[in-house]
Amino acid sequence: MEVENKKPRYPSLFNWLHKEDKQSYSLSEIEDGVEVKSDDYDLSIRSLEFDPYILTNELRIFVGTWNVGGRSPVGSLAVDLEDWLNIKNAADMYVLGFQEIVPLKTLTVIGAEDTTVATSWNQLIGRTLNKNFGHQCSTTPMLNSSISSCNDYPNNEEGNNNNNNEYKLVASKKMVGVFISVWLRTEVMRKYCVSNVRVCSVACGVMGYLGNKGSVAVSMAIEGTSFCFVGAHLASGEKKGDEGRRNHQVAEIFRRTCFSRTTKLQHHYPHPLTILGHDRIFWFGDLNYRLYSEDNVARHMIRKQDWKALQEFDQLQKELEEGGVFEGWKEGIIEFAPTYKYSSSNRYCGGLPSRYGEKQRTPAWCDRILWYGKGVEQLHYLRSESKFSDHRPVSAIFSTQIEIVSSRKELVELQSIPSTMLHPNHGVNNGDEDRKSTLLSLLIEDIQGC
Repeated sequence: MEVENKKPRYPSLFNWLHKEDKQSYSLSEIEDGVEVKSDDYDLSIRSLEFDPYILTNELRIFVGTWNVGGRSPVGSLAVDLEDWLNIKNAADMYVLGFQEIVPLKTLTVIGAEDTTVATSWNQLIGRTLNKNFGHQCSTTPMLNSSISSCNDYPNNEEGNNNNNNEYKLVASKKMVGVFISVWLRTEVMRKYCVSNVRVCSVACGVMGYLGNKGSVAVSMAIEGTSFCFVGAHLASGEKKGDEGRRNHQVAEIFRRTCFSRTTKLQHHYPHPLTILGHDRIFWFGDLNYRLYSEDNVARHMIRKQDWKALQEFDQLQKELEEGGVFEGWKEGIIEFAPTYKYSSSNRYCGGLPSRYGEKQRTPAWCDRILWYGKGVEQLHYLRSESKFSDHRPVSAIFSTQIEIVSSRKELVELQSIPSTMLHPNHGVNNGDEDRKSTLLSLLIEDIQGC
């Protein structure tokens, strides 16, 4: 834990005690509620509002994205999920984005929203994260617009350590095939105030308003730091100009994402309404950006595993470098093979000679994780090797800081202070050691205790 903006809690008193020795003192020399009596110079400090200071604590966040190709979470997927979630390197928070959790057919796109598949995914995720605890996890988010962990969990270190290591579902949202699931370690909710959990979806697919493409986003606050997680599925296509449709959808998601306002805890933690209003933002999903490259050239660089050279042709990299729709955003160094498009035989589709029935697709890094904001460090950026769909899952682990702001008014009373400490003819004129005794020691002790 670090202390930023460290200041003495009694600034006026601190400065006063450091003044050069004088023969007399007046009330104007001592401010902020310090009262000096002319007869015996007793000191009384009442209702001082201490200067605010900020404590920062580390939070480790796992962010993952996976296009599952319309397949339900069945069979041996639990093994693949455990490999993707990297349980051995456990994080404090898991933010998982999925695309195509249902087939993108007419009925699923324009029909009524069905949460059955999302529930199945949450059950599997919960079992995987909490497999050591041997019980069924709830698939109902613990936090919503009217509940916060400030009320649900006392801020103390007590409790069963195993329970503190459990993960609880705090937010979940599905829009057709785009799905986001956010899990927090119980210990985080015990130690910190987790509040203002909001969700928002933006459909920008067919005709600009159907949910076959678009985003689902979660907004939340942990103490004094706001987070936004945006899971997206953007327009497909590798023809010239298709990247323009993706850029347009990104701009629409920025423009149309809006989180509802709440009055709960609003005084202490004002909550942002838009994506860019947050302190820490993560954007991830099947963003579908392709390569400005001939198919045979791309495959040649893939065989050489020359990822740096191949990334020179990457459309999303161009957007990041040239200040496009993701101006100011960051992405980690890509040191893994393109994640799309695979055949059932675990090879890239197309190429020469082309197999019957295979789509001709140039491999590309469609599945990406970006971030925006200060105080974020990426520790890992990698892909997993599940053969569950034609995409390979991607994950990143981040270390970030949460800010704990203290600005409380406290009552401090220092009474019956010996007059020898303050009388101009005694104590304060007898050298530095006497001047700094007692009162100054309290100040130093307070600062060191921050």
